[in-house]
Amino acid sequence: MKKVTCPTCKQETIWSPENAYRPFCSDRCKLIDLGHWAEESYRVPVVEMDDLDELKLPLQ
Repeated sequence: MKKVTCPTCKQETIWSPENAYRPFCSDRCKLIDLGHWAEESYRVPVVEMDDLDELKLPLQ
């Protein structure tokens, strides 16, 4: 069976249909991750247009 690391607690867990919480190891870890999303703790970095000018990328 394939084993993966739980994204929340870093404990090794089994990746299989029997693990209803995959990729997490438990309902607790799954809910902790959901809480982070709800609190907007996870962010995607944004590059502002002014910052793109500084990069001076060649036009294609």
